[in-house]
Amino acid sequence: MNDPSTPLHVALIGYGFAGKTFHASLIRSVPGLALRTVVSRDANKVRADLPEVDVIADIAKVLADPQVDIVVIASPNDTHAPLARAALEAGKHVVVDKPFALDLAQARNLAAIAQQQGRVLSVFQNRRWDSDFLGVRQLIAQGTLGEVTHFESHIDRFRPQVRARWREQAGAGSGLWYDLGPHLVDQALSLFGLPERVWASLATQRDGGEVTDWAHVVLEYGERRVILHAGMLVAGGSARFTVHGTQGSLVKPKIDVQEAQLIAGMRPGNAEWGIDPDDLLLYDGDGQVTHLTTPRGDQSRYYAAFRDAVLGRGPAPVTARQAITVMAVIEAAMQSAAEHRAVALELDADEREAWHAASN
Repeated sequence: MNDPSTPLHVALIGYGFAGKTFHASLIRSVPGLALRTVVSRDANKVRADLPEVDVIADIAKVLADPQVDIVVIASPNDTHAPLARAALEAGKHVVVDKPFALDLAQARNLAAIAQQQGRVLSVFQNRRWDSDFLGVRQLIAQGTLGEVTHFESHIDRFRPQVRARWREQAGAGSGLWYDLGPHLVDQALSLFGLPERVWASLATQRDGGEVTDWAHVVLEYGERRVILHAGMLVAGGSARFTVHGTQGSLVKPKIDVQEAQLIAGMRPGNAEWGIDPDDLLLYDGDGQVTHLTTPRGDQSRYYAAFRDAVLGRGPAPVTARQAITVMAVIEAAMQSAAEHRAVALELDADEREAWHAASN
């Protein structure tokens, strides 16, 4: 076990949008974590923001450094699994940005290696600590809506122009379903557990598009339907969450503000950090609408929990086993879209039980 009085040395692989905006900012806000190394070929870009860190282009050199405790992987999706494997085999604790891997086989392999090495492996599902999701989860858990019959989760954007970046170019792990699907799926599974079947439709709607930029996925739980949706041609009009139950309905119009705050330069610890001005709207069926204050979000809690897991103080905030089940839904949706049919999850009994055990 690491000495709890000494900050854990974190090495961040990748300094693109996710590495710069989310990981570097959140890591540096958590006591007990020290971002001391960034792996990047653009040293000037990194040093302009983080003059105190070492910028190294050679990943192997970082993995061989005995001072590095944690490796955070924020590189392109198709590198997640090989880099995570190399870091685990080098004896490091590992955070992988979503998606965990490109397929279920890779995900299972990483979980097995982490167990063999006795290292903490987790996936960066930061949106579990979004204000909107925390509010919806709280009201569902309290039974305010009665039995939930319809749950709809949207992450929609208006970006009609295809940009020259790997996420929007043809290649393994690119496209909207790999980008936003893991967030949508992880939140749904956190609320309702594993679905019986998955039905999906994926499309490329923008002129010049090379990858999926529209996704509509339905998770079946008996007669309950959970709808996960993401699109890049939505200028407005869709709510972040819509939930219907036997005793009322809930709408959360706008998305959590933390990403916008991070882009604007705000950091955890600021007085306004995570405060969501957009209320939860509760409908009672008689035309009455109650405005409820949305709980404060704080994505830095992910890294605080991961720190504690490395120090032996608690479980990983998102376990590798949970990441396997998310990957199973991602894969089932892709199969469903290709074959135009509903698909059951390809999970064994132990994997199904692992989600339940890790979520309680």
